[in-house]
Parts: sequence; C-alpha cells; structure tokens
Amino acid sequence: MEKADLGTIGKFVGQTVTLGGWLTRKRSSGKIQFLQIRDGLGFIQGVLVKAEVDESVWEKAGQLTQESSLYVTGTVREEPRSSSGYELQVTDIEIIQIAKDYPITPKEHGVDFLMDHRHLWLRAPRQRAILRIRATIISAIQGFFDERGFTLVDPPVLTPSSCEGTTNLFHTKYFDEDAYLTQSGQLYMEAAAMALGKVYSFGPTFRAEKSKTRRHLIEFWMIEPEMAFVDHEQNLNVQEQFISHVVGKVLADCRAELAVLERDVAALERVMPPFPRITYDEALVLLKEVGMELPWGEDFGAPHETAIAEKFDRPVFITHYPASFKAFYMKPDPNRPEVVLCADMIAPEGYGEIIGGSQRIDDPELLAERFAEHELTEEAYGWYMDLRKYGTVPHSGFGLGLERAVAWICGLDHVRETIAFPRTLYRLYP
Repeated sequence: MEKADLGTIGKFVGQTVTLGGWLTRKRSSGKIQFLQIRDGLGFIQGVLVKAEVDESVWEKAGQLTQESSLYVTGTVREEPRSSSGYELQVTDIEIIQIAKDYPITPKEHGVDFLMDHRHLWLRAPRQRAILRIRATIISAIQGFFDERGFTLVDPPVLTPSSCEGTTNLFHTKYFDEDAYLTQSGQLYMEAAAMALGKVYSFGPTFRAEKSKTRRHLIEFWMIEPEMAFVDHEQNLNVQEQFISHVVGKVLADCRAELAVLERDVAALERVMPPFPRITYDEALVLLKEVGMELPWGEDFGAPHETAIAEKFDRPVFITHYPASFKAFYMKPDPNRPEVVLCADMIAPEGYGEIIGGSQRIDDPELLAERFAEHELTEEAYGWYMDLRKYGTVPHSGFGLGLERAVAWICGLDHVRETIAFPRTLYRLYP
C-alpha cells in the first residue's frame, strides 16, 4: 500500500493509499461520516460509508475530535468541488492520539487569545496560507538574486555600533565589551560588495522601538542587496524588477492560498514596471492638494505615505529626500546637495514603505565630514572608511523588510500574522 501526502495525492487517483494527518472537523449524516483532514501540505475530505467499513472503523471515526492525529487509509478519487480536487473514500483508520479540549474552536477568539496560542493558531487554514506565501516570497527573493549573479553573504548579528547612528538598539555584553543586536547588515554588505561586486544578505534584524503600530515588529527579517558600480537610477531599476518578480511568483504559485485570504489578485497583477517616481518636493505638493501640508524638511508618516500611494495603482518611488533626516552614508545629489540620491518604495493600499535605498557616499573626504556631523568615531567606523580609501567606487543598495512585503502581498491588516512567532512590544511568548 502506498504512503501518500497531500502534496502528491493527485498521482494516486484510483489507488488505495495511507496518509498521516490531523482532523480539523467532521460531520455526519447518520450513515456517512465526512472527515476534514490536513497533513501540513493541504486539506482533503475523507468519506466514510457505514455500510462499507468494519464497525470498528466506524467507531474510531466517531471518537475523533478536533486536532486528533491519525493514519487514514482509502481510495483516492477526483472531486472537482473539493479545494484540493480530490477526496478519500476511507476504508480504515488508525488513531494516533485523541486530542482533548483543543483550545481554538470554530468560534470567534480575540487577538490576544490567539497570540497566546500562536503555536496552535498556526494550524488554521488562514495562517497556513500566509506562511506558505511567505515561503514562496523567500524562494522568489533568493531566486531573483541568485539568477542575476549576486552572492549571498551573511553579516553579523552582534555589532559594536549602530548602522545608522540611532539609539534604538538592543544592548548586550560581548564578554568585556559592549555589543548590540544588528539593526541592519548594510555597512557590512558594502564591504562584501567591494570584494564580490553584487551581494545580498537575508537575515534577522532588531529595532528597540516602543512602537505598537500595525507595521512594526521588534524582530524582523531584512533582505539587503549591495551593488558596486551601480548608481541611483540603476538601483531603482533593480528594485522594480525585483518586486515585480516576487509578486509574479506568488501569483503563479499561490493562487489557492491567495483565495483562502480572499486577496484581490487584480491589485497584485498591476504590479508591473515601470513604477511611478516622484520627488520629495512633488510629494509635498501632492499632500498639500489633499489637505496634508507639511513644511519642507519634515519626514512623512504613515498617513502621508498612504495618501501618496492612493494616487497610484502600483508601488511608487519617492526620491530625493532632504539630507537632514536621512542616514549619514547617503550620497548628496551633485546638482542639489541638500537632498540625497535615495528613494523609498511605497506599497499601494496603505501598506507604506517596503523598500528604502540609496546611492552611497564614495568620496572619503565627504564621508569624513559626515562622520564629524554625526559624531561617529574612527574607533567604531574606521573599517567603513577604509572602503573609501582603498579602491572606492560608485555603489548603491537597498533594504526590503520581509514582513511588510508579506503583509502587503497577502492583504493583511497587521504584520503580526506574517511570521510564525512575532516579537512585538509586549509579546515574547510563545
């Protein structure tokens, strides 16, 4: 007898197979029992006809409760009305465990309750769909860069200083020295790009910000490409190709999961290059027109980004922000040094910034000035200055926050559902 799983069940039509799974729910008409079974790869209905099985098998089915584990044996047949396209005509059941008092029932539960039981909430069809899409996004990201000659490089998680000179850091002791959990691997990726040309990192980052918004996590994953001999305009081209590739991969491979989430796929199908581009100055004019006037030199908040995004049907770049509130390493526009060659990519539908990037300063003298302005010490950042002393070149890069991208692509209200075990301001359990 064949052992099967729901990823390959279609290969066994007309055959008798055994699969391991968990019962999600069941119903009975008296002479027929319908068992909804999941195995982690999918869902299938098992049909049990009382007149066609031993009494002991019928009784075992009657004992099953929500999330009981079992081996079920039966004949696979096509069923167009099923979400999987198949169902199982059950002939035998082996109970592994009868689950008692499973806490997450079909009734409504509050968010705090569900997050306290996150280890079990992951089993729900919606959560499974989100995590499957997340995995597809990760695969698409890696495929995009690997196929274009980028080398994956892993920057450190423990660092002696901040990447962007901010104070929102998690402090720890590194034996007798002070150390911090990384906010970004970007500076290290610049060093890697000087060795390997085109690189990217993919790893966890940490922000000790006491933020409770729907867009923020304390621990999240960042993808940070860095490219030697690439200017600001070329950097934007890579970014829009990148996002279009990722969204296209999800549309191709995750239609069933998007359907579970009731995601409007038409909105995703519009994510095709070129993306619109507006400058910071043009964005201020746009905001003034909708009654959200800001003085020049002030950064945008979530409401401003949403108002800007509503004017476009796909992601939009906002470029040339004032240098005053951007990171020290961003290259000034040679024609207008009060702004820098940078861009934020704003997702549609109110999801805010998903990518931030810039061309980096490659002039050692200008970088030394920035060090002085931001009170960055040679002791902490001397190695970074070396990249400009020994063979400096124009280079650019960007960072994508994975969870925000997942939230946007899935159409979620909050980033807490985008990762298996989210770390938020008041949540370190489970």
